[in-house]
Amino acid sequence: MKRSNIILLVIGAALLLLVFNGCGSYNSMVTKQEGVSNAWAQVENVYQRRLDLIPNLVSTVKGVANFEQKTLTDVIEARAKASSMTVDASKLSPEQISKFQSSQGELSQALGRLMVVAEQYPQLKATQNFLELQSQLEGTENRIAVERGKFNDVVLDYNSYIRKFPQVLFAGIFGFDKKGYFEADPGAEKAPKVEF
Repeated sequence: MKRSNIILLVIGAALLLLVFNGCGSYNSMVTKQEGVSNAWAQVENVYQRRLDLIPNLVSTVKGVANFEQKTLTDVIEARAKASSMTVDASKLSPEQISKFQSSQGELSQALGRLMVVAEQYPQLKATQNFLELQSQLEGTENRIAVERGKFNDVVLDYNSYIRKFPQVLFAGIFGFDKKGYFEADPGAEKAPKVEF
């Protein structure tokens, strides 16, 4: 065999290896990206459950005489804002996740204020419907935390995969971008002050 044929054979084998590696990397990135989309759908699902519970909670609270109207209005407005904020699973950038998290955080704060104010109404706290809704909301908040954690795990797997060599080369070519994480709310690093 001539030297030029050997060189062409080596170059051809290298190109063939590169193509197979690229196909494998692309398929793995697609699978991981679909995992991120699935995890995001689960996050949206539990947030939707919370949104669905709020009208029932508001209706139950409205039934109590002299309940603070501003607190109810704040919850209703925060729910409307949170339900209008949607994020396309294919565009889960850190900025989009932050905006989504911010609107959901405002709703969480409004619900927290509602629960604090509800403590001042013994007849409300004694209502079975209110107690059940409160329990469902607490369970939903736990589900949200679990699904956010799962989402972050899947995003970690995806982001680290597309940043490793040689996948980083193919990720850039095929448009696989880094996805955003859920992060702690601002001020969460500070322990709450408890006074007796």
